[in-house]
Amino acid sequence: MTRLCVLTAAACALAVLVTAATPLVTFHKDVLPILRKNCQTCHRPGEVAPFSLMSYAEARPRAKAIKVAVVGQQMPPWFAHPKVGHFSNERRLTEAQIATLVSWANNGAPEGDPKDAPPPLKFVDGWNIKPDLEIEMPAEFHVPATGTIDYQYMLVKTNFPEDMWVSAAEMRPGNSKVVHHGEAWIRPPGAKWMADATPGVSYPSQTMKRGPGDGLEILGEFNPGLGHQTFDFGSSAKFVPKGSDIVFEIHYTALGTAQTSKSVVGLVLAKNRPQLRYITSYGPTGGNLVIEPNDDNAEVVSEITAQFDSKMVYIQPHMHVRGKDYEVRLVYPSGETQTVFPGRFDFNWQLGYDLEKQVTIPKGTKIQGIAHYDNSANNKWNPDPAKEVVWGLQNWEEMQNCFMGFLIDSEVDPEKLFTASGPSVLKRLTGTGGPTQSSLQ
Repeated sequence: MTRLCVLTAAACALAVLVTAATPLVTFHKDVLPILRKNCQTCHRPGEVAPFSLMSYAEARPRAKAIKVAVVGQQMPPWFAHPKVGHFSNERRLTEAQIATLVSWANNGAPEGDPKDAPPPLKFVDGWNIKPDLEIEMPAEFHVPATGTIDYQYMLVKTNFPEDMWVSAAEMRPGNSKVVHHGEAWIRPPGAKWMADATPGVSYPSQTMKRGPGDGLEILGEFNPGLGHQTFDFGSSAKFVPKGSDIVFEIHYTALGTAQTSKSVVGLVLAKNRPQLRYITSYGPTGGNLVIEPNDDNAEVVSEITAQFDSKMVYIQPHMHVRGKDYEVRLVYPSGETQTVFPGRFDFNWQLGYDLEKQVTIPKGTKIQGIAHYDNSANNKWNPDPAKEVVWGLQNWEEMQNCFMGFLIDSEVDPEKLFTASGPSVLKRLTGTGGPTQSSLQ
């Protein structure tokens, strides 16, 4: 009995010493630097996150929720596989950062001394970039309270007086509650698309269909959690030809009450003419996809083949509410294969991934997109698990493609860089599912 008391006393004394030696984690000194680096891009007023984490008063009531989110790796949203591929914009927290947030929550979320706070991040009038040029929709779009809303196109007459090179862009929705996603397209002079459109008028996509051959290019885009896009990867930029206009393509969703929205795209101009041109490609596209009813792991595979040499620098998978995961696989002319991206997919956070090292894509390389979907009742977002699903624009339909960024020689025609191949040129076969990896054999 005496021995037990001695051991207990010793253990208590050791615990006191360890506690005394461990500094108290406080908000201003330890937590705020983590939030500023990893969270405040989205968790600030006017952004896509549902609440702000700019101050102690805002963060303190959510301390336990923050702990649960970071321990479960739900936040910050980052879905790339931790052991395959390296990305310069990675948002993953370190084990030490997670431990700091957990300790803060477990110990009553103390504030500490405000003098310990790091300098605040400087956001430029709500932007994540400092734009040299802002292009805004000339008129609001009136979003009805209910019903299905076709994708909308609105022309903005900019008629740029000279060629421009853009090093970064950011599209910001006028009303993020009703803008599901959107793109600002470069419409070069002479393009047939939207040639008869009245500037400032919204047209349903079905009446102004976009087709190949017009030299169209995405200038900037908005998706939940995406942020701005960078086009400068070692002296590269995106090209906007003299005389071009801008077309906003926006997917609105009804909220239950009538709303309005007027979006804008901001541009950072390159200081010098770059050596390489950055282009955004739709990547491998499964327009012939078929997802069978009640399939909790439906597979769809797509493919494109490179017609010229290029370098891959960016990956952004795109699916809808049934999307589970996505893989980008390269098959080189030698027959060697390489997976450059595997990761989970979350429709609520459609992220883009900047490759830390450029990946050379020789002519003849096949780029394959391998996606899986949950069309079962276990998927809480699934509108109808009993339905066979094919390609469609609306959220309850499905897509399978991957926006990709490539660096090319300025003399190469971007529209001729890739051709659809393999499974992507097969006829859609309803009642069968796919195309699957068996179509690659």
